[in-house]
This record gives sequence, C-alpha cells and structure tokens, in this order.
Amino acid sequence: MAQLLAVCAVHQLRPDSGTAGVTAIDKRPMATAVRIGPYGVRTDVQANRKHHGGRDKALYAYAQEDAEYWERELGRDVPPGFFGENLRTAGIDVNAARIGEIWRIGDIVRVEVTMPRTPCQTFARWMGGAEQRGWVKRFFDARRPGPYLRVVKGGMVQAGDEIIVEHRPEDAPGILDGYRAP
Repeated sequence: MAQLLAVCAVHQLRPDSGTAGVTAIDKRPMATAVRIGPYGVRTDVQANRKHHGGRDKALYAYAQEDAEYWERELGRDVPPGFFGENLRTAGIDVNAARIGEIWRIGDIVRVEVTMPRTPCQTFARWMGGAEQRGWVKRFFDARRPGPYLRVVKGGMVQAGDEIIVEHRPEDAPGILDGYRAP
C-alpha cells in the first residue's frame, strides 16, 4: 500500500545568500492532520515565489525510497522535509509518475502531477559542506527529483493516509521524460 509518511511545512525561514535573502527549504513534519488548499499545506510558505509555489507547484512530493538512496550516498540522515518536500511518501514510485496523473490522498484530497522538481542553488547551499559543490548536477544525474503537484481537491491529510493513483494518462509523458539539466 502506498502511503503518506509525513506532511511537512516550513519550520523557520533561514538566511540565504540567494536573491530572496531567506529560504523556506527547512521543512519539518506536522504533528497533526493538516489542511491542503489550492496553494498547498496551509501553514507552509515559499520565500521565492518566482520559482517555488503557486498552483502548479502547490506541493512537492519525495519518496522515502529515494531519501534512503541519498542516505546511503551521503552517509547522513535525510528526514522528512529535509529536501524541502511537503509530502514524504512510501510505496509509490513518484519518479515514474506521468504528467496529469491524479492521486487521492486519504479520503478527500486529490492532486495532479505537474512537473519534476529542478534542483537549484538554494538547495545546494542548504546541503552545505562538501555536498554543496556539484550538488545540483549530482541530484539531477541521480534522476530522483520527485514531482510537483497541483491541488485538484483540498481537504485534510495526515501521516498514514493511503495514496491511490486514481488516473494515469498512459499517453502522457512521465516526469523524467522532460527532465532537463538546470
């Protein structure tokens, strides 16, 4: 069974040397059920709305299986929210998703896959240390980006909710089909 392991929102804005001056990548799991609306997790924010957030990037999903890959590669924990994701999943190959695919999360929430995440320099700076150098290319080359999602129908979600693929447009491109180097 595919399921939601965590719903994450910004823990705190952090100083960043990018154009916005701060980053909202520091996301942490929410302890209770959380409302999902047209712009994502109710308590979440994005510091740079030119490149993050909005209706087509309301949520970012990342798979536990991919986080475990990075834990082995990096020799460190990659807890839910660490890559800036709002949804940490298990049991669903998020990188095999097709554009336009519809997922039901819990009983009510419906989301649509819109595009892959493109790693950015803010993400590289967040990784810090030795991982920062070449991080964008390394993350891209691993082909484990996770998808951005549009909210089709909002509602409450929480860790443990089942994820069901309700519609998979077989003729649509997969998120990796259009995944281009940043």
